[in-house]
Amino acid sequence: MPGKSGKAAVALAASASLVLLPTACTGQSGSSGTGATDDPKAGTTLTFWHGWSAPAEVRAVQENVDRFEKAHPYIKVKVVGNINDDKLNQALRAGGSNGPDVVSSFTTSNIGKFCSSGAFLDLEPFIEKSKLDLDAMIPKPMLDYTRFEGTRCALPLLGDAYGLYYNKDAFDAAGIEEPPRTWSEFAEVAGKLTEPSGDGYEQLGFMPNFHGYETTVGHYMSQWDHAYFDADGRSNIAEDPAFAEMFRYQKKLVDDLGGFAKLEKYRNTFGDEWGAEHPFHTGQVAMQLDGEWRLGMARDAGVDFEIGTAPMPVADDEVDEYGKGFLSGTIMGIAPQSQKQNAAWELVKYMTTDTEAVVSFANGIRNVPSTFEALKSSGLETDPAFRTFLDIAQHPGSNTPPASVNGSTYQLTIQDFGYRYESGKVTDLRAGLERTAAQIDRDIEQAK
Repeated sequence: MPGKSGKAAVALAASASLVLLPTACTGQSGSSGTGATDDPKAGTTLTFWHGWSAPAEVRAVQENVDRFEKAHPYIKVKVVGNINDDKLNQALRAGGSNGPDVVSSFTTSNIGKFCSSGAFLDLEPFIEKSKLDLDAMIPKPMLDYTRFEGTRCALPLLGDAYGLYYNKDAFDAAGIEEPPRTWSEFAEVAGKLTEPSGDGYEQLGFMPNFHGYETTVGHYMSQWDHAYFDADGRSNIAEDPAFAEMFRYQKKLVDDLGGFAKLEKYRNTFGDEWGAEHPFHTGQVAMQLDGEWRLGMARDAGVDFEIGTAPMPVADDEVDEYGKGFLSGTIMGIAPQSQKQNAAWELVKYMTTDTEAVVSFANGIRNVPSTFEALKSSGLETDPAFRTFLDIAQHPGSNTPPASVNGSTYQLTIQDFGYRYESGKVTDLRAGLERTAAQIDRDIEQAK
């Protein structure tokens, strides 16, 4: 989805620059347990900052806010869009009456920073006061990426589920009857779908390179059973065999499909990830790892082939977990400097837990709902191709990278290693993973 957490590389880069805020005083000794003293029914105006910028998305946000105001006539909401994490961070550091009351971010990997530094208010007292049973309401991976070390400073506001898109016409032409379920099957299918042409391709089965659209280490790893950190919080990537297995698999796929240099040259011919000339739209690649938003974008681009969707494949010895995938999404919270925290909570609670609000917003911006009731709602506009992503969102094996005190820094460090390994600059995988793990541990210790 344009402007959202689907922009994985942009989001990771932005989150790396987010600095820690001084711990905020939330004053949670008030009679309600929240420390907030404002009366939301006395009449007030909230300022809500979000990151969406595309006209249809901005309109969907405003329509949801309009529904909130109708249900809460004593609260008005001033909506400010196109706010990235850098702008948000600056405003929260500065404080003052001109800052936001309600905030949102596309960067789930920053939740460790938001919660540990006090950049987002601890919501637990508000949740307890409202008697919300979040475990019964929201899928576990989405709950996981909105809390850090026992502190819940955000709630999920819609989600993104990642799966496999495939060109059904290309499958038929190659005699492939169904999408691959394991990585060995995937490699075979990618080879069958690849049609070399000179020093390039007439059609590439799949772009495996880490600079490819959405082919990040985190997205690959979601399809293996893995653990980024051990019980002591130290990097586990050199000890968990799943990481070495994934890197060896990805490197072999790169080599088998033409080699790093040839693939990179072809990748440089691709159109913009968020435009009509995306390589999946144009038929340059026959399979694409992507989020649920790609379906609407491909249809809007007027593709001339039938689109198939499926979960991404899993490790060959984990076929019983087929159906899982990578999850992320938008997170929503309250600015600790806000003097209108009770009113702010009403907006956060409505947009993240009210079934009508969640369903309407999901329909408006083509995202996956973030509550169980909304996922099963008859009001959700869907079809079999989109339902794939609803199923991925509810699969018990679906996952997201764990939060860290320094945000996505450890993910960027692993991704950088991936660039060097796939290109042949690093040849000793074990030694490279050990050095990368040591760097991750040093960075986290420094952040603490």
